[in-house]
Amino acid sequence: MLYLYTIPHLRNLCRYMHAPVIRKKTQIGPLEDMEISIYQPHIEREIESHIERIHPPRVCIDNDSCRYCTVVKIDRANKHGILLEMVQALTDLDLIISKSYISSDGGWLMDVFHVKDQIGNKLTDNNLVHHIQQALCECNTRRNKEISSATVGPQQANVAIEVIGTDRPGLFSEISEVLMGLGFNITSATAWTHNCKVACIIDVEDASKPGPINDKKRLAHVEDQLRDVIEAAEGRGKNEKSVILKNSIAGHSHTERRLHQMMYLSCDYESCRACNRNNGGKQKSRCDETHVSVDRYEGRDYWVVNIRSRDRPKLLFDIVCVLTDMQYEVFHAAVTSNSPIAEQEYFIRNKSSSNLDNESEKQKLTLCLIAAIERRASHGFKVDIRTQNKTELLSKVTRVIHENGLSITRVEFGVEGETAIGSFYITDCSGQEVNENIAELLKKEIGGSVVLAHNSPYKVSQSSTSMSNNNRDVVPRFSIGNVIWSHLERLSNSFSPIRY
Repeated sequence: MLYLYTIPHLRNLCRYMHAPVIRKKTQIGPLEDMEISIYQPHIEREIESHIERIHPPRVCIDNDSCRYCTVVKIDRANKHGILLEMVQALTDLDLIISKSYISSDGGWLMDVFHVKDQIGNKLTDNNLVHHIQQALCECNTRRNKEISSATVGPQQANVAIEVIGTDRPGLFSEISEVLMGLGFNITSATAWTHNCKVACIIDVEDASKPGPINDKKRLAHVEDQLRDVIEAAEGRGKNEKSVILKNSIAGHSHTERRLHQMMYLSCDYESCRACNRNNGGKQKSRCDETHVSVDRYEGRDYWVVNIRSRDRPKLLFDIVCVLTDMQYEVFHAAVTSNSPIAEQEYFIRNKSSSNLDNESEKQKLTLCLIAAIERRASHGFKVDIRTQNKTELLSKVTRVIHENGLSITRVEFGVEGETAIGSFYITDCSGQEVNENIAELLKKEIGGSVVLAHNSPYKVSQSSTSMSNNNRDVVPRFSIGNVIWSHLERLSNSFSPIRY
């Protein structure tokens, strides 16, 4: 296809792609002044969409070149955040990315992903292959859809509650109890805990009548009550943004990416410790701890980030999510997962400045990457439930867990039609093994299917090869103080809950 542009068209194209940002007068002689305009690259949305129409994304899914996995090749125009959107599209389909090669220098990207399904097989279902192609091509318009959905009025959406605070045993049970007492049903909930911080997103609906919740006074009352619960252990007024109510619009924001952003806002990365190198900065060949290094590549003014950690699902998404939200552009990358170890190398630049010249910024980037790996780490026991959706279901589950001296470290809960499905990661407050009778207690309380599975502790003791090496295991350990706290937790639950 051939496109011809006349001189006026080229002038208009240049006018759209370069916008003056500074104008000032400079004296060049005793009697003359000259106005100087400084320009910077700028592409209008109209021109950007025109370029994408001329050169649409090309997605090739190859099942022949590799014996053990399906190779997904993407060739398209590059823009900030597009790598995250593509990785997000693949992980949302529950695909495992075993290798990835990323090259996006010069405004164009050519990325390759080696993917498998959840049981480690190649993708042979033609419907799934077509769906992957469609999802990767639609990464163009996802951001436009989010912008248009953000303009939808509150009368067309339910309420999503974002909570940030200091974690403590029984917190999620208290939140569920408050929402139940105020006449709300929880339709979905996702919660992460890390470094004594908690972030959760809860979608609620009116328990008494279907439809959107438009009563502003009622919503304000919910916000005040939840803020009292969150700030009970922190002191009133310490965290003014601990509870935020938003319109819950499908596709408006990605839950897991938002949780990363919320954890970042709570500064959970500050508790990730870093100290000097051990063994002269050399990594042990069989070490399964997390190593992060940030170095300068003088040839092309890149910063090279090397990460070596234990492999797990969605690891690539978590790393790219943090780099994108910290305004770093990924120009080249190579990711290899040789279970149980994953090795990643990124060539990055900051979108606005070369601020990694500052040692504190380099340290911050290292700690944020460590935190990104830690946040999704699961340890303790995993309780899977599948039962008929009932009023107060989530409140009952969290209450039983809390009353038995257990702490919830991660929650994934949702409702599909008349069925409620959830996963709860739990540990004992005293650092002892979780009593397996908790499965029978939950089944007796809620019915349905309850499965208790031991989740191998994921060691998140970190050692950055450039500036950290600290063997810290976040799996709870036994201590007299924890035992006392556990008994106090059980005793406190003998009192009747306060109804709001």
